Amino acid sequence: MVKVLTVNPRGALTLPVGVRDLLGVKRGGQIIVDMNENGEIRLRAGVFVPLEIYSSERVEEFREMNEEPLAGRKLVWREGR
Repeated sequence: MVKVLTVNPRGALTLPVGVRDLLGVKRGGQIIVDMNENGEIRLRAGVFVPLEIYSSERVEEFREMNEEPLAGRKLVWREGR
């Protein structure tokens, strides 16, 4: 499939409905744009999820916030919630 797209004054492209359907992208969806060394562009449906790597100090901070307030308490698991 070959489609010619026009860049609007804001630099945006509108993907034709057929392309969006093939990618399975709905309104508000995300697309990954991948360009190789030859300048060829590949579009893929995808989601960007930011990742945070926690330092040992940050892990300890989480532990203090979550475990220390519960220390000495008996926790009961309830089914059906």
